[in-house]
Amino acid sequence: MRLRQLEAFRAIMLCQTVTRAADMLFISQPAVTRLLADLEESVGFPLFERTRGRLHPTAEAQLLYEEVDRSLIGVERIARAAHAIKTQQRGSLHVAAPPSMALSFLPRAIAAFVADHGETKIMLGVYDSRSIVDMVIGQRCDLGIVNLSISHTGTHGDSLLSAAHVCAMPVGHRLASKELIVPTDIEGELFICQPSHLGTRLLIDAMFAAYGVKYRAAPVESPVAFTLCSLVAAGQGISLVDAVTAMEYKGQDLRFIPFEPPVPLEFSVLTPLQRKPPKLVEAFLAHLRKFAIAELDPRLVLK
Repeated sequence: MRLRQLEAFRAIMLCQTVTRAADMLFISQPAVTRLLADLEESVGFPLFERTRGRLHPTAEAQLLYEEVDRSLIGVERIARAAHAIKTQQRGSLHVAAPPSMALSFLPRAIAAFVADHGETKIMLGVYDSRSIVDMVIGQRCDLGIVNLSISHTGTHGDSLLSAAHVCAMPVGHRLASKELIVPTDIEGELFICQPSHLGTRLLIDAMFAAYGVKYRAAPVESPVAFTLCSLVAAGQGISLVDAVTAMEYKGQDLRFIPFEPPVPLEFSVLTPLQRKPPKLVEAFLAHLRKFAIAELDPRLVLK
């Protein structure tokens, strides 16, 4: 019993004539007749009674048709699923990302991706970068987005985006009317920092030191850029935050001003080294890059 025989049988049941069944299957009438004869020989009983050129299904054929139709619907579903997987229209992704991405930019990027990839399911988890690296190495996610160096044992890394930092300050601040902030503008300002163990904090401090600038460290710190924005809004000082976070911050109480020299925040994509990324992952990464370039101010995308 072959699949093509079952398809011919169902076509005849639906169309009631060999001619229309042949048209439905895009094959010749003799081919349909041959397939039906082979199926009857295979099952061991007649499926149709032939009267004046028409085929009338037997009682046995009616019973068999219920099973055949159910089975062929399943086969067609599998074929559609295979096509969807091949064209990246179906699948699932577990994405791990830091708050700076997962609470702002990524939800909108994912929504746009899902709109174009109908049956794709995406699970977005929020973790710190070190935890994301461990998850990728342990293959507990399909890809991780981190703001760390892309060189990690056990992972394959690609650069996603290098975003500049901007200076966040209350709209009434003395510097808020400027179109560009430079290090000397920060001299003596109350400045909200990230914790001292973070690479971005070290980079910012080194930059200020190179310009001989001394700020007044605020008594509160945070590793999360969104929290830095909220602290600025609460009057705790000014700060430098990445352009991705600045783009998504919804408060009307802050002004974000470009800062020079550029202080980059590198966003990298990590995938497990032990396996080749599926096509869906590759499609998602390509989408993220295009989405980021389209959404961000070109002056704030460093590469």
